Amino acid sequence: MAGPENGSSPRQPDDSDLHVRLRTELGRMDEQMRSLLDAMDRLQGLLDAVVAITRENELPSVLYRIVTTAMDLVGARYGALGVLAPSGDELEQFITAGLTEEERAALAGTDFPHGRGVLGELIHHPEPMRVDDIAAHPSSVGFPPNHPYMGTLLGVAISVRGEIYGDLYLSERQDGEPFDADDESVVIALAGAAGIAIENVRLFERVREGAEQFQRLLLPTLPDLRPFTAAAVYRPAAEPSQLGGDWYDAIPLPGNVVAVVIGDVVGHDLPAAAAMASTRNMLRALLFDRSSAPGTILSQLDHTLQAITENPITTTTLARIEPDERGWRLSWSTAGHVPHLLLAPGRPAEYLFADPGLPLGVDPGLPRPDHSCFVPPGATVVFFTDGLVEHPDHPIDQSLAELAELATEYSSLPLDDFVQALADRHPSDGHDDMAVLALRTPPA
Repeated sequence: MAGPENGSSPRQPDDSDLHVRLRTELGRMDEQMRSLLDAMDRLQGLLDAVVAITRENELPSVLYRIVTTAMDLVGARYGALGVLAPSGDELEQFITAGLTEEERAALAGTDFPHGRGVLGELIHHPEPMRVDDIAAHPSSVGFPPNHPYMGTLLGVAISVRGEIYGDLYLSERQDGEPFDADDESVVIALAGAAGIAIENVRLFERVREGAEQFQRLLLPTLPDLRPFTAAAVYRPAAEPSQLGGDWYDAIPLPGNVVAVVIGDVVGHDLPAAAAMASTRNMLRALLFDRSSAPGTILSQLDHTLQAITENPITTTTLARIEPDERGWRLSWSTAGHVPHLLLAPGRPAEYLFADPGLPLGVDPGLPRPDHSCFVPPGATVVFFTDGLVEHPDHPIDQSLAELAELATEYSSLPLDDFVQALADRHPSDGHDDMAVLALRTPPA
């Protein structure tokens, strides 16, 4: 057979050519694999970030977490979130992250940005923006004195329910490179999740405020209890829509006598709140029978509740304080409730431990013990619910001891400030609602 006209045959690739092609192909596959792994890592980081943001239930915490999460995802040194004013043309809030203590100190007294210059571009044109040189941008108006250097910018708008809520700004990648399309994509995805998280926490706050308002409407305003002074405080549980069954009450009776009640209906829902209201009203009616001891009244209440309601288990303490020869006499009966605390001048704080009896709704047929003790002039008796002291990681004795220390520390405060201090610094974990009522006897 004749060969080509020039008499030569085609060159066959040798082993070295195949080796080069194989290395090239393996290199390309390795690069693709690395890119895929980087994309998977970034996607996992984004998913983890979304989960972390949605765990927050306070708006300031959510906004700050959005900023720091965006910084982590793209490796930015600085980040900020500007919240739009109702007018929509300027920022009314500016949350920052990444500034050192020295940088913050250098900017002390400088007003936060309101959306002028380059930042305003995103307000008026809410499309993702990447700027490689802020100073060279046509809208740049410069930075205030002592502001740290920022040359690059990545900005993305955050929408909530279809309306622009604010703008997320990132500056200066840690590696010194400008922000790229991948950075923009991941921050856009984060902004979408951020809008949902912001809306959720706003709904959370509205539900919590509504539940707290409803609960407070069920609680009484303390009447004039002279010659005693009294103050009370109620704090809802940390979780929204968790209506509590905690309540307090104080009723003046003839002869300088005051009846005090603190109680907690089991459950955190609307039936618990309704049961609390009905129990409180029944007990109020029974209290006007001044001749009966607290234990007798609680027994009557227990029988009444069993006969006409389906109320859940309830713990309560009913106390009566009345004149004694040298001061005052406190008489009480407890239905499974935590002990109250006595703060007497010149004496250590003392819990009035006694036979607690069974909670209401367990066995109305069993007798309820009565107890009494002398209360000197100028003393304070503190009634509270278990939400003030319960903590899953601490034994109840430890929490009670911490509460006694707090009460001793703030015992000289006016009663309104005193109960607020206890509610603010309580030793519990805050998972349950709490009520505190303090009664102070007149000085000698």
